[in-house]
Amino acid sequence: MKDIRPAILLFIIFTIICGGIYPAIVTGVAYALFPKQSAGSFIADKSGKEIASTLIGQPFSDPKYFWPRPSASGDFGYNSMASGGSNSGPTNPDYLKTVGDRVKALKDTGVTGTVPADLVQASASGLDPHISPESALLQVPRVAKVRGVSEDILIKAVAEATVGRQLGFLGEPRVNVLALNLMLDRVK
Repeated sequence: MKDIRPAILLFIIFTIICGGIYPAIVTGVAYALFPKQSAGSFIADKSGKEIASTLIGQPFSDPKYFWPRPSASGDFGYNSMASGGSNSGPTNPDYLKTVGDRVKALKDTGVTGTVPADLVQASASGLDPHISPESALLQVPRVAKVRGVSEDILIKAVAEATVGRQLGFLGEPRVNVLALNLMLDRVK
């Protein structure tokens, strides 16, 4: 019985420190040092209204836009409340059919050559906002034709929207699809 009182006291103290004080300090430091990122990395439209986060993929399907990586989250794609992949293995017949259908859909839009995996396979979270520069460049002819602009303009836009490796060696170069599509809408 004499051990119960110190155990309860330590439980209360650590709950206050680890569940209240520490998160408040970390959140305050994050807001002070990284205000845009800690607030969700939102992008605003011309009127200043926040329209989307650069951290979560958006469902673009119109041919005039670059298409993102497919999403397998929840009942509809890019559902941030139901983040997760399909959990289907690479030999699962349903998964293979889904990937095959996605490849066919891309080929039907005029895509030729090898299709990068990130255009037909969902990410683990189902929310990935990035595609590889190769996936973006593969879509240039379709977007150029629908928008009636030169492919060179779109190639330059893809290059401008490409983000390099973090710290020069972590990850791979990537293109944020939302940022690229918003850039194109501003240019017209």
